[in-house]
Amino acid sequence: MLPEHLLSEIASTHPPVLHQLAHRLRAMALASGPGTTEEVKYGGILFAGLDGFCGVFIYAAHVTLEFGNGVALDDPSAELLGKGKGRRHLKFTTEDETALARAQHFIQMARALADQPRK
Repeated sequence: MLPEHLLSEIASTHPPVLHQLAHRLRAMALASGPGTTEEVKYGGILFAGLDGFCGVFIYAAHVTLEFGNGVALDDPSAELLGKGKGRRHLKFTTEDETALARAQHFIQMARALADQPRK
């Protein structure tokens, strides 16, 4: 399935605000740097530069922006949710501009980390 098809499916089965949030987060991820790729996997859209850096997942009542290596991101205010070994996420239920600006910040950090040369 293509990302556009997943988003169209979501538009027909979820509240409009979740569809809009998914579109905005997708646009941020795609604009994070040259050569960004995306694929539908695990029920969401995963984004990569040299390595994977985030994913957008749509649920019945919220959208999450997930970072597979979120534990490595600078998060002094503890905005990222999750307690696993590596994964962290942000949860959205409304189009809060302040929260979306923070999402942009975390996307840029995650992309920079993913684009570091591998050792």
